[in-house]
Amino acid sequence: MSDDGFGTAGIRERVLAGWSAAPVRFREDANAEEDLALGGYVDRLVIELAQNAADAAARAGVPGRVLYEFRSSTLVVANTGTPLSAEGVESLATLRASAKRDEPTIGRFGVGFSAVLAVTDEPVILSRTGGVRFSKADTAAAIAGLGSAGLDTEVRRRDGQVPVLRLPFEAEGEPPEGYDTAVILPLRDEAAAALVRRLLDEAGDALLLALPGLERIEIETEDSRRVLADAESRWWVHRAAGVFDEQERERLLADRPTEERTRPSWSVVWAIPRDHTTELPGVVQAPTPTDEALSLPALLLASFPLDPTRRHVAKGALADRVVRETGVAYGELLRERAEDGADVLHLVPTGLAAGALDRAIRDEILAVLPGTPMVRAVEDRALLRPLDAVVVEGADDSFNAVLAPIVRGLIRSTRQDRLALDALHVRRLELAEVVDQLGGVAADEAPEWWRNLYSSLAGMVTDALLRESLGTLPVPLADGRLVRGARGLLLPGPEIPTDILAAFGEYGVRVVHPEAVDPALERLGALSATPRSLLEDSFVRTAVEHSIEADDPDAIAHAVLSLVAADPSQAEGLWWLSDLGLRDADGDLVPANALVIPGSGAEEVLDDEEVAPVARELLDRHGQPALEAVGVLGSLGLVTASDVALDQLPEALKDLDGIEDWAYDVAPDGSRYGATVGELMAIRDLDWITDDAWPRVLELLGASPDLRRALVTQVRVVGPDDRPLGVPSYAAWWIRDRVLLEDGEPLAGRADPEAEPVLAQFLDEAPPWTAGLDPEVRTAVGLVRDVGDLDADGIGLLLERLAEPEREVEESDLLRLWRHLGTLSLFPGDAPEHVRVLADDGLTHVIEAGRAVVVDGPMWLQRADLGGFVVASGAAADGLSDLFDVPMAQEVAEGKIDGAGTAADVPAIVRELVPEVPPTWWEHEELMVDGVEVSWWVDAEGAPHAATFDGLAKALAWASGRWDQRHVIRAVLNEPDRSSELLTDAAYD
Repeated sequence: MSDDGFGTAGIRERVLAGWSAAPVRFREDANAEEDLALGGYVDRLVIELAQNAADAAARAGVPGRVLYEFRSSTLVVANTGTPLSAEGVESLATLRASAKRDEPTIGRFGVGFSAVLAVTDEPVILSRTGGVRFSKADTAAAIAGLGSAGLDTEVRRRDGQVPVLRLPFEAEGEPPEGYDTAVILPLRDEAAAALVRRLLDEAGDALLLALPGLERIEIETEDSRRVLADAESRWWVHRAAGVFDEQERERLLADRPTEERTRPSWSVVWAIPRDHTTELPGVVQAPTPTDEALSLPALLLASFPLDPTRRHVAKGALADRVVRETGVAYGELLRERAEDGADVLHLVPTGLAAGALDRAIRDEILAVLPGTPMVRAVEDRALLRPLDAVVVEGADDSFNAVLAPIVRGLIRSTRQDRLALDALHVRRLELAEVVDQLGGVAADEAPEWWRNLYSSLAGMVTDALLRESLGTLPVPLADGRLVRGARGLLLPGPEIPTDILAAFGEYGVRVVHPEAVDPALERLGALSATPRSLLEDSFVRTAVEHSIEADDPDAIAHAVLSLVAADPSQAEGLWWLSDLGLRDADGDLVPANALVIPGSGAEEVLDDEEVAPVARELLDRHGQPALEAVGVLGSLGLVTASDVALDQLPEALKDLDGIEDWAYDVAPDGSRYGATVGELMAIRDLDWITDDAWPRVLELLGASPDLRRALVTQVRVVGPDDRPLGVPSYAAWWIRDRVLLEDGEPLAGRADPEAEPVLAQFLDEAPPWTAGLDPEVRTAVGLVRDVGDLDADGIGLLLERLAEPEREVEESDLLRLWRHLGTLSLFPGDAPEHVRVLADDGLTHVIEAGRAVVVDGPMWLQRADLGGFVVASGAAADGLSDLFDVPMAQEVAEGKIDGAGTAADVPAIVRELVPEVPPTWWEHEELMVDGVEVSWWVDAEGAPHAATFDGLAKALAWASGRWDQRHVIRAVLNEPDRSSELLTDAAYD
């Protein structure tokens, strides 16, 4: 062809003539090119050149290949396909015109090539048919050569900027071998090079998916080579396209540019990456990337109309129509994926939209998807429309598998799917609602079916909220009934015979059918039917408590005793079992707690009018341990209770004789309100013991560890103020209060066989047989070993007998008693009217209490004028004063010394022997206190006064607090020559 085969000179002449004739056209062309280069096409270089390559390949009908070669600040883009033509050159040089107007290709505008201006001012196109180039510098020179003042002014106004792509120039060269056309872009600067590097790095599968005419893209740089091919092997793709009819063209394209109206078609491509780690652009591509955000986990390439910036979708009827097609196409893509077995719920739009267009697309998708078969039925794996599907809230896969045959349209659901299923309008059934309906729709199912159902719940029953929803789950029972709710049902185990379970079933005990048993039921509140749990069942208790009136009491007795016989400890604490009706030796029905083991200790000591021997047949069949466990007495029985409120005694204790009186007696301050006992163990049937059996009974109580503990261990009562108090056990209280001996007097309060002789002489003698009892048992029943064992009544009796004038009481015995009595915290109801005292003659006498005083210091013993003496020291003296209601000596006499006396030094030998003595004492010829003569005294200031050597020894000892040294002091005062001997002896004190 000629050197200017593309007619570039003619194009330049026409353009320059137009600019010269009307400089405003120059300004318009420059502005338009600048808007494209700096606006909509600023970062579309790679995409636009790839699109041109795809168009060329499509026109030639050959597979499209593109090479991007970036080296030495030059980008070369070569492609296969139809080479450059004169029409193509004219299109390149004419803004908003296109040589592809009548061709069904992706490129629709002749302006895409302007993207090269973002990186170069000198683009060159070489093809097998020739070449053209564009140049900013040459264009400026051509304008200057015109000599047009108007154009020169416009160029100056633009700081020398001129349109680059309006004036083509011929160029020489060939494209690389194997390619038909090459675009050569000398890069303007380093910023342009950086942009090219970024755009080449971002190029990926989206290019191939947007441009199906391209088969292969190669990207080569100085340090790497990358090939893009076979994109659809990495994506699941759905393509849709169509052509508008005449009416649609008029309606949809009326406001679009002329070139768009000549191509009345639409296309949509959705692509989902096969690798979930693939990054998505997050924008709509039309088909090149826009700035319209897309929140869906897919790539969208659609023929949206764009505004002049090429960055946003142009609003209008055409855009709305393409949005609808994207919704339909997306639904088809999800249907195809679902048919392939994929779970597509994560592809359903949920959450907030990313923008107005994204919201419109999502709305269309959500209008289409509910009617699209895309979710699988649990029962047969068939695809269902979401509108026809149902999920059970909280159900897992195992439970769904069991429900599927009876819940039509059931699909699986996870918590992660909840938003998607709600968006698809899938009907949601509450788990509790489904469970409630099971009793009707599955009422005729076999127990094995129910077991499979419960087994399927294994993963759900660990969730507390789901367990609540399963609260009304139907459960088949061994007696054929179907009841709602597993809580409280009994799960049969191998240790309980079937006939026993059947027997209890007749009385309302709800036992799960053995073939329906599954561990999940236990998590839902069912109880393992151990002998204990069965005995604790409320129906069993009711049957036991009314067994005597039952139609077949022997059957109840057999069932209960069979359970207990397997392990008698299972009956511990179940006090109501003692109401079980059993046959006695005469065949009559009697509560178990009114029966005794023949020949046992209980039969020996209990009144035969209150108890009867149990039938020998029952003893032989079930054994003595089982019978005793339900309340039949082999020995005396026990009743236990925990957390007992004394003002609201539990039912288990109500049958104990006098238990209310005991509670009143032991309650703090006599008030039972707010008083509690943590653990109470009581011996029952004490009121049934015959009067002559107590020797044997107390022997039995001491021999049995449990009975002994119930008798001798004090009960810990905690009052409303949280202060604990130890009180006698119920058994100890009952025996002390109610057991009388042959003489009609209580056993309690008598002298223990090992009691102190001085105490025993004032108490009644205990029967000889008590000597063989456990000492702690003797104390518990009220025998008195020392003063501390006395109760208030016993103290009163002791004081009464101590004051009997005819009794002869040694002074030493009386002093010993006073020492113990003064430490007691209990007091009789009334103080004694008479008191035994020490007289000045060294004997003991009984006087009226009003004539006695308590002496707590030895100097007061010199004051016979005060009355009879009750002698003690310290706290014991205060205690005796309160016990006898007698004043202290210092309360009735002032103890004031008459006269001053003469001060004298205490002998040094005395101070050496007893360093605590004061250094000075006061000597008196006659020492008078309150007008009464005494031999010594210590005044209120602690100063010793004396009238004799003997008195001085006592005064010094008392004043120094060393009363025990009075004899030593007296010895050294009377015999000073013994001082060496006494000092030597003191070395060993």
